[in-house]
Order: sequence, then C-alpha cells, then structure tokens
Amino acid sequence: MTQTALNVLITGATGAIGQALAEEYAAPGVTLVLQGRRLDVLRDLAARCEARGARARTAALDLRDREALRAWLDALADEAPPDLAIVNAGVNISAPRPGQGEVWDDVEGLLEVNVRASMAIAHALGEQMRRRGAGQIALMSSQAAWRGLPATPSYSASKAALKAYGEALRDGLAGQGVRVNVVMPGYVTSPMCAAMPGPKPFEWDAARAARRVRRGLAADRARISFPFPLNLGCWLLAGLPPGLSGRILRWLGYGA
Repeated sequence: MTQTALNVLITGATGAIGQALAEEYAAPGVTLVLQGRRLDVLRDLAARCEARGARARTAALDLRDREALRAWLDALADEAPPDLAIVNAGVNISAPRPGQGEVWDDVEGLLEVNVRASMAIAHALGEQMRRRGAGQIALMSSQAAWRGLPATPSYSASKAALKAYGEALRDGLAGQGVRVNVVMPGYVTSPMCAAMPGPKPFEWDAARAARRVRRGLAADRARISFPFPLNLGCWLLAGLPPGLSGRILRWLGYGA
C-alpha cells in the first residue's frame, strides 16, 4: 500500500493498538516517532519497525509530566514535525469492586493522560500544522463516547471529551490544510480491554483495528468507528432516554 505520510507520530506506542499501528505504517521512507512509558517495549517495537525498512525514533515519556511533555513537543517542532500524529495514548480504570466508586486519585491520573495530555498534544501539533498549511491529527476516542458505561464512567467521559474536541478541531482547521479525525474503536484485544468489566462483543485483534484506522485516515473520514454492529448499537443507545438506555445496559450485563 502506498504510504501517504513520511513522518508518523504515535503516542501510546507500547500498547496493543499502538504497536499494531506502528507496524502497519512501518515501511521504507517512513520515519516513526514512537512514544510510550516502557523503554524495553519501545526498543523492541523500534527494531521490528526498522526490520520493515522504517526509521524509528523512541521517546520514553510519561505524558503526565507536563514540563517533559512541553519540552518534547518543542523538540519535535524543530527536529521531526509529523505529517501524521496519532494521539493514541490512554488508560482505563474501573471501580475496585461492585458497590464501590472509582478511586479519585485514579480518576485524576486518567484525566491527565486521556484528556489533558491528548488535547495538549493535538493543540501544539495543530498549531504547527496550521502554520505549515498541512498535516493530519487522529484522536483516539472510543465507542464508550456514545453512551457512558456504568462501570467505567471516567473512561467514558474522557473519550466523549476527545470525540467532541476532535470534531470541533476538525471544523476549525478544515480551511487551513489540516485534517483531524476521531477514531472510535470497539473492543480490541489487549490487557486494557481484558481488564474492562462487562461483555466484549465483536472484539477485534489489534492488527485488524490498525488496518481499519489506516484506511480511514487515508480516506480522511471524520469518524473512524468500528466494528459496525457495535457502533450502530452504541449510536442508537445514545439517542434513547437515559433511563431506558441504562436499563438496556444493565440487561446486557454492563451494570456497575
């Protein structure tokens, strides 16, 4: 498949989807900038991508470190401004046991990564791309953005925030040569997915998800939502009165 982006940035590259995306884009002539917290995984991933002909650069960085994130973004602007940035890093939490709420310290950590850091990256890179008059940013939301799940309210809220932000940013940058896309996966096989409570219908493997994301970005789809049956169901739930949609979720096994 012909590569359309020469410099590709992927945050959260040590996760299942991040690794699959890196390998999907790895090819001769492509420079990959791979961010994650686990240096050993980053090194192994970089080696696999370089075996496919890509040039790989790694950044072992905790996105909760605001000063380090700001310095990294400044360095990217000078050294390797991305043609495509996939803002994929994210975490999930849930209540420790039935009948309890989420731990607030965990909620704050989730919001720091999923919302604040993701928006900071999209904002900084969007401004750089605006000045260049070219570029593409993909924000990783979720099917949970359509209708929050009782067992993972903070995760659902964070992904709804990214959906709204990405769609608004797309409109704001549309006339300036910058494309913005919102990715809304369903269940993708990963440790994070396995830890989520509740059923996981229509679960995809990470390589299949990465292929769908790449095709959607190449076509500049505003929303890249998959798989179709789950997306349709979540979209319909979002249009129902909250009381009714809540009863349906409990019936399906998604109670708190």
